Amino acid sequence: MSILINKNNKVIIQGMTGKEGLFHASQMISYGTNIVGGVTPGKGGKIINDIPIFNTVEDAVYNTGCDVSAIFVPYNFASDAIMESIYSGISIIVCITEGIPISDMIRIKQFLKKKNNYLIGPNCPGIISSGESKVGIMPNSVFVKKGNVGIISRSGTLTYEAADQIIKMGYGISTAVGVGGDTIVGTNVKDILKLFLYDKETKCIVIIGEIGGESEINAVKWMNNNKIKKPIIGFIAGKTAPKGKIMGHAGAIINKNIETAQYKINIMKKNGVNIVQSPAEIGKTVHDFINGY
Repeated sequence: MSILINKNNKVIIQGMTGKEGLFHASQMISYGTNIVGGVTPGKGGKIINDIPIFNTVEDAVYNTGCDVSAIFVPYNFASDAIMESIYSGISIIVCITEGIPISDMIRIKQFLKKKNNYLIGPNCPGIISSGESKVGIMPNSVFVKKGNVGIISRSGTLTYEAADQIIKMGYGISTAVGVGGDTIVGTNVKDILKLFLYDKETKCIVIIGEIGGESEINAVKWMNNNKIKKPIIGFIAGKTAPKGKIMGHAGAIINKNIETAQYKINIMKKNGVNIVQSPAEIGKTVHDFINGY
């Protein structure tokens, strides 16, 4: 079973007529994603690659019944694109765009508290439910086998590496979710962990975190406090990162001791997470724990 998305979801792409939107739309379609429309203001009425283009998300919802949106618009328009999807009732919003101002995300986060939407990202690779649907930029060639391992990650490339290892060990991926690397994201690690813990077919979970923020810590503490147990393998990137310097992602910056890699590792271990020291150990560790449960 997958979480968040499956083959029945109807997906639109905001910014589909741009270079990135067009390319990744074709990749999603190749994977099996049910893309029913695109949204670009001023280009409504056009048909591109047999997909209708609408001027607004509201028009797209009315005409297609879509419930998922992927956002590929420039950073200076992305916050408006997110808000438009929220207002239009899109259930799952995946924002690939990076560089959205923090002030915009604070406003969006406050608005989301009153809604039931899931916002994945911004600055994320998206979601993929193996063999069913992909919303985002994860590589089709990696996620070739459906299975019972869920992945939650703040890093796109480490998501692909972990999935590749797991599949080569003979297992498959239920869903992989890249929550995003910015300082403020919509749906956090805890939100996704809850979905995997309650998903009967996900037997093992991989959490790939990094320095900065407390998202991973909050997630595993919630799990332990609620006594919901599944084998969890964790990796935290950035053990050698200096304090106060951004490392790759806007959210990967150590502002206090609780945000260092080692502190996170210690807390996660205390809360029952099986920490690996290198991403190269993820596949074998998943194999060991699946066979041990």
